Amino acid sequence: MPNTIGVRLVRSMIGEKQEARATLRALGLRRLNQRVERPDTPSLRGMLARVAHLVEVEDAHAAA
Repeated sequence: MPNTIGVRLVRSMIGEKQEARATLRALGLRRLNQRVERPDTPSLRGMLARVAHLVEVEDAHAAA
């Protein structure tokens, strides 16, 4: 099984650019404090870099 990364939305999308909002929606984050797990891929890392100021990233294995 590939490594997974846990992502939690910790700051609101209000006032953010449309690109950041679209990235969060693509990650599956819609509500504040919502947490999702995604496979660790280069494309995911790029998405997280775009919204690093809004999310908290954690290793899914450490949280389990």
